[in-house]
Amino acid sequence: MTDSVATLPLFPLHAVLLPGATLGLRVFERRYLDMLRECSRNNTHFGVCLILDGDEVGAPATPAAHGVEARIDDFDMGDDGVLVLRLRGHRRFHVRQVRVRDNGLIMAEVEWSTPDHDDELRPEHALLSTVLGHIIEQAGTAFAPAHPALLDQAAWVGWRLAELLPLEESQRLQLLQHDDPHERLDALLRWMPANSTPIDENW
Repeated sequence: MTDSVATLPLFPLHAVLLPGATLGLRVFERRYLDMLRECSRNNTHFGVCLILDGDEVGAPATPAAHGVEARIDDFDMGDDGVLVLRLRGHRRFHVRQVRVRDNGLIMAEVEWSTPDHDDELRPEHALLSTVLGHIIEQAGTAFAPAHPALLDQAAWVGWRLAELLPLEESQRLQLLQHDDPHERLDALLRWMPANSTPIDENW
């Protein structure tokens, strides 16, 4: 395989993991515990995809064809003895082919998506940076950029808005399919209510 193609185990969820975003995950099924041990032993990672049909437990679900590589930021054991992970999204990928192991774990041949360019915001997207800045003020420092200049970068603004705005998971999935960060910002502008302002409490 080339560097642009890899084999990843998939963890289908009823949620979309976005690049740079965090996601909490409880892991108790044997197939996923085995997957985590294998990833730890081989120093590899796994992918998260939105479920299109099926459930998170039991029979293998049908995953979306676009997902994000998940890396573990932290882990703990809950009071009920269930492993709790805090994931962070990294590279986007497109699923080319899947197979299901005997234990129900979905293995996918994936192609890594084009990395984001460090493009600056275009004038027509300036409102989105203002909205994001207001949301971060309300949400607290956990979402604040390490460097203020990130609020001028198209990709970073788009992913953080996609993480923080009350979007449908299907909308987040649509954003994963765009390689152009300006196209993602165009979509976010279309989804904003016409009467929203940067200080609208709904945002």
